[in-house]
Amino acid sequence: MAERLESLKAGIVGGFSLFSAFALASLLNTFVLAKYFQTLVSLQSNVNWHLWVSGAIATFIGFLFGVTYRYIIRSDQNPQLKAGGVLAFGLVRGLTQIELGWNSGITIWPFLVLAAESLLWFVLAAIALDLAIQFRWVKPFSSI
Repeated sequence: MAERLESLKAGIVGGFSLFSAFALASLLNTFVLAKYFQTLVSLQSNVNWHLWVSGAIATFIGFLFGVTYRYIIRSDQNPQLKAGGVLAFGLVRGLTQIELGWNSGITIWPFLVLAAESLLWFVLAAIALDLAIQFRWVKPFSSI
């Protein structure tokens, strides 16, 4: 039961941090990138159902990442395994964005920006989870 509770706490930290990164990236895209770079104007988002659904998906992905990341960083503290987990989650979402860009009729640059943001989201979520584990808000997975 304690392991499930710790996994839930890690998922909440991951979901909150990924949603925060999503919100920050959406604001950056709307008020900076889309405003000053004409090729990135498609990144501009309005407050509509698409933005809310994207935020909910980011939160759910962050929850799954938090639970998975907690199990990735077992007591061996393997830095390659940690980086590989972050890279795997970021690349899955990022490469999906690039594939959407190739299948659309517009330029691929906005989709490359979204792919890079995906990697950044998961790096920030991993940092938040590492801090939560370091400060004992979330306990690492015990191997028993």
